Formats: sequence, C-alpha cells, structure tokens
Amino acid sequence: MPKLSPTMEEGQISRWLKKEGDKVSMGEPLAEIDTDKATMEMQALGNGVLRKILIGEGQSAPLGQLIAVIGEPDEDIASLLSEAPPQPQVTEQKETDSPPPVPDVAQPQPQAKAAAAASRAPAPRPVDNGRQPQPAASDSGRMIVSPLAARMAAEAGIDLRSLQGSGPGGRIIKRDIEEALSQSQAAPAAPTYPPVVESTRFGASAYRDEPASEIRKVIAKRLVTSLGPVPHFFLTTEIEMDRAAEMRRGINALDPDLKISINDVIIKVAATALLQHPQVNASFQEKFVRYYERADVGVAVAIEDGLITPVVRSADQKSLSQIAAEVRELAERARSRKLKPEEYTGATFSISNLGMFGIDEFTAVINPPEGAILAVGAMNAKPVVRDNEIVVRQMMRVTMSCDHRVIDGATGAKFLQTFKKILENPLYLVV
Repeated sequence: MPKLSPTMEEGQISRWLKKEGDKVSMGEPLAEIDTDKATMEMQALGNGVLRKILIGEGQSAPLGQLIAVIGEPDEDIASLLSEAPPQPQVTEQKETDSPPPVPDVAQPQPQAKAAAAASRAPAPRPVDNGRQPQPAASDSGRMIVSPLAARMAAEAGIDLRSLQGSGPGGRIIKRDIEEALSQSQAAPAAPTYPPVVESTRFGASAYRDEPASEIRKVIAKRLVTSLGPVPHFFLTTEIEMDRAAEMRRGINALDPDLKISINDVIIKVAATALLQHPQVNASFQEKFVRYYERADVGVAVAIEDGLITPVVRSADQKSLSQIAAEVRELAERARSRKLKPEEYTGATFSISNLGMFGIDEFTAVINPPEGAILAVGAMNAKPVVRDNEIVVRQMMRVTMSCDHRVIDGATGAKFLQTFKKILENPLYLVV
C-alpha cells in the first residue's frame, strides 16, 4: 500500500483496474485507492503479471502492507504469500452467525522472485437467462455485500434480496446497485407499501456494520488531536449583512455568470482581516509560533463520507470573481474526490458555513495546526434598534474558535471587530 497523500496512514481499495493473470507495465494504473481525502490511482512499480491480489475491493490496509504481487508467470511467490497478513474479512449482511467463506489461496508456481503492487477488475456479470434474480449468498446462507453497495442500497431503499451479485462469489457490488437504480428509473413506479415488521418489544434493534471510510477515520483522529490537546475558546458576534447582500446582488446583476455567493464575500473579508491581524493568521508549533505572510483560507465542503477543506491560496490578493470561480471548482472536485493533496492541506485559517442549512449559530473544531476557524450561521431578518427606532435588518451570527496558545481573547476580539466592520461596510474592500 503506497503513501498517496501527506496525511494518509492506510488506504481502502475502491476498485481494481486489473485482475489476476493480467499483464502489467511499470507506471500503468492498477487500482483506485480511497485515501483520507481523495480517490487516487495506484500505479504498478514494475513489469510482469499480476499474480495475486491479497486485499479485495472495499477492504483497507495500512501503508506498506502487501496488497498484491507482480512477478513472472512461473515465479515462486510462496514466501511472499506466507509472509502476507491474513486477508480482512468481507463486510457482510449477516443472516446466520456462521463465519464467512474464505477463498482458497492459489498454489504457488515453482522458482523465482516477486514484486509487490496492485489490482483487479470486476468479475464478468452473469448471463441473463431470463430467470428471476437470486440474492447473492455464500454457502452458509449469508448475503455478501460490499460496504459501498450496502450504503447505496440503504440510501436508495433497494432490497438487496432482489439482486443478483456480479462480484466474486456472487458478491453484490456498486454496479449492481447502479443497474438496479437505472432499471427502477426506466420502469414506471409500482405502488409501495410499508413492510410488515414483527414487533420486538424487548429485543435490541437490528444493525449493520460497515467499515469506516478513510476520510472518516482521519476526521476521527484529527478531532481527538484537536478538541482535547488544543485549548479552545469561542467568540461570537452578530453582523448586519444588508450592505454585503446588496453588493453581491449588484455584482451578479452586472454579470450573472460570476455567481458571487455570500460565502465568497466572507472569504475575501476574512482574508483581508487576517492580514491586518497577523496574530490570528498563525499556528502553534510546540517550541515557537509560526506567523503566515499570506491568507490561505480553507473552506469546509461536505462530501459523502465527511468533510474536506479545499484551500483558496492568497485569498487576500484575489478578487471576488476569482474566489467565486475557484471555490466552485475546488468544491466540485472535492465532491468527486479528485483534489490533489496540496489543494486541501496547508490552510492558515478556515471557514465553515452552515447557514445554507438554516443553522443560526454553532461552534467549529479547529483543524490543527491552524490557530482558528470561523463558524458562519444563517442570515435572518430580525428587528434591531437603529437610532432609537426598531427596523428590520438581515443579521448573521459568527463564532470564532481560537487556539488559546496562539490567540488571546482580546486578539480574537479585535480580529472579529475588523471582520465585522468590513462586512458591514464592504466598500472597505476597494479602499
């Protein structure tokens, strides 16, 4: 298992692009690996034949673990197979308590050496002979389902028992779910009725275990190293957003293709304020405090398996139109897991906006080693007092989480004062 990103500690096989017995060449893509942040291609490290795949699709392995063997057709790979760790068991939807079937390991060929590397293509689909599909099951009566397929089926409401698996050993895999979805969209919807469920007054709920994705594992580890070791404190302020909203509408009216969002304005304003308050644009480094000369702003983006923060580099030096285009492009590639490591690491400050979900106020967890993160809530029309009169204004609450080792209370408060002043008077951006 190669190291495909700076923070990667293990990888999950998303898809093998080759199968056992295929010829491979050095540099040829062999498999797609889910890392902590993206799906990346793994390439062959040598020429030869893919002799043995040791880690199946949907399974994980730590860095450096043997996941496949490339060698000559007649090479003896027995020593490599004997040293390989036991294969992780396939995640299954259990029907009985009997153990899962373990595939037989092929007998090694005589003579030689071998090189470690990569991949497998999906098994051919069974021929459609007009018979009713049978559920994928092992000899022990259990349904064999890949973790991704199980999640997709649950989200789409597909009964796994109605499918015939096309993976190894009848395993239900991603493409089986995709085919079922396409067929259901093509056919007219039949009336559905809630299933009859036997009452279990005292029994515990049934459940399904799925392997945690690599990104979810990394999120778990980083949160433990953040909220515990990093001494957080929180500062909240309320900002009048009418002028910022009016500026955004005016810009978009001039050129609808720009599609400036309020979040783009917030990124620009935060970057401008960071340059005025370098103590906030900093991080604690155990024996020293590091102050950054540019405002590289991380923007939290929700993806299927968790959260990722693409970075807008030198956001203080970019126009709103540049920021808007870059954020859209980064967010799109983040959701398709196509970001490069340098595009989601190395932020100096982060912004997490849940306002579009109707969240009024929240606190965010700092992403180490950054010194702060800004949590942005929704804009809401509220009655406020201006010049002793009650008027309606668009108000927004923001909360900054600060690392107390770097930022003191007064330091954070002054930053928020500047942030609020610019956002309430966005003409400061052109001064």
